[in-house]
Amino acid sequence: MGTFDRQIARSMTEQQENNSKAEARWLLQSAGEGRGYTAQQMWGPSHFCLTLFLWACLDALPVAVDKTKVSPPVEDLEPPESVDTGLHYDRYLREVIDFLEKDPHFREKLHNTDMDDIKQGKLAKELDFVSHHVRTKLDELKRQEVNRLRTLIKVKQDMNGEKGMTVDHQALLKQFEHLNHMNPYTFEVEDLDRLIKSATNDLENFDKERHEDFKRYEMTKEHERREHLKTLDEEERKKEEEHYEEMKKKHADHPKINHPGSQDQLKKVWEEADGLDPSEFDPKTFFKLHDTNGDGYFDEQELEALFTKELEKVYDPTHEEDDMMEMEEERLRMREHVMNEVDTNRDRLVSLDEFIIATNRKEFLEPDGWETLEQNPMYTEEELSEFEQHLAREEQELNLRSNELLKQREELERQQEQLNAQKMELQQAVEHMGRLKTQKIEPPGQAKVPSAVEILPGDRQPLSQAHQQDLPAHS
Repeated sequence: MGTFDRQIARSMTEQQENNSKAEARWLLQSAGEGRGYTAQQMWGPSHFCLTLFLWACLDALPVAVDKTKVSPPVEDLEPPESVDTGLHYDRYLREVIDFLEKDPHFREKLHNTDMDDIKQGKLAKELDFVSHHVRTKLDELKRQEVNRLRTLIKVKQDMNGEKGMTVDHQALLKQFEHLNHMNPYTFEVEDLDRLIKSATNDLENFDKERHEDFKRYEMTKEHERREHLKTLDEEERKKEEEHYEEMKKKHADHPKINHPGSQDQLKKVWEEADGLDPSEFDPKTFFKLHDTNGDGYFDEQELEALFTKELEKVYDPTHEEDDMMEMEEERLRMREHVMNEVDTNRDRLVSLDEFIIATNRKEFLEPDGWETLEQNPMYTEEELSEFEQHLAREEQELNLRSNELLKQREELERQQEQLNAQKMELQQAVEHMGRLKTQKIEPPGQAKVPSAVEILPGDRQPLSQAHQQDLPAHS
């Protein structure tokens, strides 16, 4: 990656650059710290996941205005805060959406555009008709995002270099897929098209990746347990195995779990959370009570909140046998199941109509039983074996790399010792020459030899200057 374009560099203050680097380091550390989840990952993507596709559902739209006669209003360009989607470009996505929403023309087009057309990028062409001040702001947002990504990649390259790791350039380029980085200055139709398609694809794969992360977490936990058993003697190992089986049995001993999204499950919420008589359960009233943001939809967070009472039957943070990571995976499974059953148009939202239709189905009134995680193992013994082999290969590679680094360190230390010895010799020679100069003693082998005119044969005493002048000259 080259240096930043001068125009971008001039547009960033020193404080902004420092903030970008701090954010980049935090993101990289969070991504590489291990196998746990962040709070946002554990709660899943928010209702904002498809905000871009939901403007069409807003109750009121601005009145059409003749832009040739009315000057664009001076607006507060500070975007409202939204819940994080979990995407690495979440802030950029939210800000672009917030500012596009300010344009009446774009909002109107969105209201009349089919969901599939939006996903296919047809709405992006309407960008050419938004007001100038919105386009200017989008240009600024894109420059900031390009600068953030370049800073992020530079930090990642530096960190990999410090660890002696090779850089995956293809993975780095994927960081730019949600925009056209070949043009880092202006926000164009292609940028909006890429942003819509990237967000749609990434959010659709978000849950799948979370399931994979949880699967690795479970296999790592079991692997570490088995490795710990190898360090124990026979008696201690037996006690540890008995304790493990006891905790599993204790965790599995819980009340029956109502099928997520069923009449029994929702009535339980109606009674315990809402304090209402279950015999007076009304789906429409229930929907309005739990549509907490009042937008006319159940988003993913609002759905997941409905399962808390059921999850509390199985998981207690004060109990040793209950893993809260497993609780969040269970919550995710419940939400996915309800979405698959109720969300007929696959927009990751449940409308009131979809909800009412679902409450009239047989599955709602007479649901099957719900199997919890302990009844649905996340991995097989074969998968665990492959995972352990993978860990062994990684450990072997790390050991080889560690040995190479140790040898390099030893060689550098040897070279440093040689340099120190040479430096000492040079210093001693300089000090010796300094002493000779101070004492005004000429170095050996360079003492002045008296000439024949100064010392006569057989005479060790030098002649006086007058006698030297009386001596005859030799031909």
